[in-house]
Amino acid sequence: MVDTRDDVRETAGSPRPRRSRYRRSIMRLRSASLEAYPLWRGRMLFLAGGICVGLAAVLMAKGADLAQDGFRRLIAISPLIALVLTPAGFALAALLARTVFPNSQGSGIPQVIAARHARDARFRFSLISPRVALGKVLVLFLGLFCGASAGREGPTVQVGAAIMAAFGRLTPDRLPGLLLAGGAAGVAAAFNTPLAGIVFGIEELGRAYEARSSGLIVAGIVAAGLTSLWLLGNYTYFGTTQAELPFAASWVVLLIAAVGGLAGGLFSRIVILFARGLPGRAGRLIRARPVVFAAACGLCVALCGLASGGTAYGTGYEEARNILHGDAAAGWAYAPLKFAATVLSSISGIPGGLFAPSLAVGAGLGGTVHGLLPDMPVGALVLIGMVAYLTGVLQAPITSFVIVTEMTQNHAMMIPLMVAALVSDAASKAVCRGGLYHTLAEIMLERADVPAQPVSQTA
Repeated sequence: MVDTRDDVRETAGSPRPRRSRYRRSIMRLRSASLEAYPLWRGRMLFLAGGICVGLAAVLMAKGADLAQDGFRRLIAISPLIALVLTPAGFALAALLARTVFPNSQGSGIPQVIAARHARDARFRFSLISPRVALGKVLVLFLGLFCGASAGREGPTVQVGAAIMAAFGRLTPDRLPGLLLAGGAAGVAAAFNTPLAGIVFGIEELGRAYEARSSGLIVAGIVAAGLTSLWLLGNYTYFGTTQAELPFAASWVVLLIAAVGGLAGGLFSRIVILFARGLPGRAGRLIRARPVVFAAACGLCVALCGLASGGTAYGTGYEEARNILHGDAAAGWAYAPLKFAATVLSSISGIPGGLFAPSLAVGAGLGGTVHGLLPDMPVGALVLIGMVAYLTGVLQAPITSFVIVTEMTQNHAMMIPLMVAALVSDAASKAVCRGGLYHTLAEIMLERADVPAQPVSQTA
């Protein structure tokens, strides 16, 4: 007879090792899930935030168009309406920006840069709070409804950063990366230029490259871009152009680049001067009566608009597009008047961006050169003027030529645009040493008297 007790013992004892193996597997799975949760949570925050930024960019684009259309309808009744409406609108916008929605003034990009570098959490939140984002949108629309020469792209950057910061409350350690992603997604969605959004985030907002967050930033930009595409369709900001420049005419690239760079540097120098505060009695009067000063700026903008036949008002998108495609000639006065209107709008203290007006000034510059050299293709000269002046203002050459290339889908002009960006950047720095946005951010940090982190720590 065979003794089966050992078999019975083995069979009876076998579930225990099986159960312990299952238990160990479950524990390993649970441990891996807990370790992966922060990573996936971060990725989902970037994606969800990117979708919200795309929605915000579309709403801001529609609202800005409606505001400008309302202003055009009013001055169509009589252009002289602007002499009352524009100063009054500037005064109200400046008052709201100073009292009800502080830190909503200007472009919004310096606020994002300052928020990325500030160590004081309260000060950082004051620059990118939901209240500031809401005020930025509302007061921007008010300014455009009154004829301000301003764009919506810079404000979209601040709103995008504010949206990402709201998501970032769940992961405070990723806040600098979220701010960078929000601002870059704002540019990408506003212009339908995803590559330019990435470049802008690295070159201008970050001034450094963070490998740990790069993939998540791209994910946020893609989410914002796809949301914009879903709502607005695939479009090019200025339409497609296949303009080319003959090699024999390459010298004109250097000419336009130098002029555009010097003009852009002058613009930045003036804005920085007023941001720091004018010396003497003039500076004291502006500081004592900022709303009156804003109204005076509005009156001067109205005069620029009257002198230009209404083309100096608003973002300048329609005017730049028409000049680029040869549908309208740029008179010699358009670029200087648009330049003056944008300077006045920028120093008045009301919310408003610089991208679209700068592109319009650059288009006017290229169109003026075409008037002197009619045998050269107008589209090519306008593209060079756009890149040259935008680079002069931003001192971000890569962003400038990438954004113009993407906005027009013109790759044949890429090398001339690169050359124009490099020459313009050098010319601009001869007039204004520091970049506009970073200098304005430094002024904010100095006035708030809060410690700032080095770029390498906040990238």
